[in-house]
Amino acid sequence: MAGIISDSDAAEFRAAVLDLYAREGRRFPWRETRDPWAIFVSEIMLQQTQTARVEPKYRAWMELFPDAETLAAAELSSVYEAWRGLGYNSRALRLRESARVCASRHEGLPPRDESLLLELPGVGRYTARAVLAFAYGRPSAFLETNIRAALLFHFFKGRSKVPDRELEAVAEAVLDNDDPRSWYYALMDYGSWLKKREPNPTRGAAAYSRQSKFEGSLRQARGALLRAVADAGVVDLGLMAAERGLDYGRLESAARGLEADGLVRLEDGEVRFAD
Repeated sequence: MAGIISDSDAAEFRAAVLDLYAREGRRFPWRETRDPWAIFVSEIMLQQTQTARVEPKYRAWMELFPDAETLAAAELSSVYEAWRGLGYNSRALRLRESARVCASRHEGLPPRDESLLLELPGVGRYTARAVLAFAYGRPSAFLETNIRAALLFHFFKGRSKVPDRELEAVAEAVLDNDDPRSWYYALMDYGSWLKKREPNPTRGAAAYSRQSKFEGSLRQARGALLRAVADAGVVDLGLMAAERGLDYGRLESAARGLEADGLVRLEDGEVRFAD
């Protein structure tokens, strides 16, 4: 840890994090299982989505698709319907694609190797390392918003635009290599607790950005179109634009984006699920 933080600072930080976790640690269904597939599903759902929104959808999802094989065989329309309300809907398609890879190549489980995890659709460095820690107890440094909040507040006070490489170095220095699963749960809870008591502790990170406006956005049009397809089966873009007072060009762009993502087919102005 020399040159990053002192042993005493690391020990003090760990004590604060673990003390809070012992008193106020949060409980979620994905924390109460050791099933690697269930943990993998939770990590995909939690990408850019708050735990309060994820928890009920996760419980219902695991009832419908308890393993990779069941999800791999599911129709896209039923997958979307189960995902509906979580946003960033292409994640549902990527998750089904990952299920097919895991079912066919990895005995229905996410692989234990970071490079193989990164080959799964929709999996980046954070998700791969989180799955390794939470599902398999393998230690490695990774960052997300609550972890950044905790590290910035304790080790980078007064600084701005702190790059992730510096934050990750500190994350590695304070990591509990013997029990990374419990440590990261505790660290995330600590960061969440801090964010309720301190004025935006993540704004000092170089990775910090404000949420873009949703109302009137292309993302809003994509969501509306997917909901319409789920309800009607087939949607006429011109009719939908006229009935809802939407801009046809934006709606068509949304449809083409969803088609590029593999979620829908667009033919002669009509949109339906890709399956």
